[in-house]
Amino acid sequence: MPTLQKQLYEGNKLAKRLRRQVGEAIADFAMIADGDKVMVCLSGGKDSYALLDILLSLQEHAPIDFDLVAVNLDQKHPGFPQHVLPEYLASRGVAFRIVEQDTYSVVKRVIPEGKTMCGLCSRMRRGALYRIADELDATKIALGHHRDDILETFFLNLFHGGRLKAMPPKLVSDDRRHMVIRPLAYCREKDLQKFADLKDFPIIPCNLCGSQDNLQRQVIKTMMQEWDKRFPGRLETMFSALQRISPSHLLDPEQFDFDRLTTQHDAFPGSDSTFNPEQISARVLKLGSR
Repeated sequence: MPTLQKQLYEGNKLAKRLRRQVGEAIADFAMIADGDKVMVCLSGGKDSYALLDILLSLQEHAPIDFDLVAVNLDQKHPGFPQHVLPEYLASRGVAFRIVEQDTYSVVKRVIPEGKTMCGLCSRMRRGALYRIADELDATKIALGHHRDDILETFFLNLFHGGRLKAMPPKLVSDDRRHMVIRPLAYCREKDLQKFADLKDFPIIPCNLCGSQDNLQRQVIKTMMQEWDKRFPGRLETMFSALQRISPSHLLDPEQFDFDRLTTQHDAFPGSDSTFNPEQISARVLKLGSR
């Protein structure tokens, strides 16, 4: 098969896989409903470009009607190319809004040199996006976080926060007024990178926090990339674990009522059937048939 044909074939396969994964995530978590106005937060990075591109494709074939509006928050980073996003969005025929808010100066003034800036920057950005969603009457706010972001957040909370907590695919803001969705929840970062390369998106790098070498998230990312090279399939298994939780086998009495735990004839929901004779027999039969 000629090289160009093979590239086109692989590119189409990748696009179909990403569309399928986004569609499954939207369906599994009821992210988008008929009549929704989805505000797609566009940073200029590969993930948000991919999110917008895939949602535009799904919008054409979805069994429901929903509107899309792209929003970029220009935080006044030095050297930010202000023309790139408007030109790209106009070429795609997408409704969009560019909002200017100088969070960069605030972050640089408040955060001491050498300290990580992400916490303050993200809080200010989130507040601005909620305000814009109100102004646009958006019913959903779509962010470009993917599977690897979710796993990284899980490990950050595990190693540094002392909590079993990840990044939910769908959440309501603290004031209960805004719904945030993450349609890329099932997508791998390396697939999104390949997709961005194929689509030749006009990527705008973040030079505020992305250049900070002391970010713990970057340490976690490097660890996961090493695992992915040495142990193929490990990240998929870990992500699957976030979808199959057994509260009865953890140590949080607020999540499982250990006080009222008693013996009973039938297994309780979430119980471990590893040592049940029926389960052992089924596994032996399955192994023997391979």
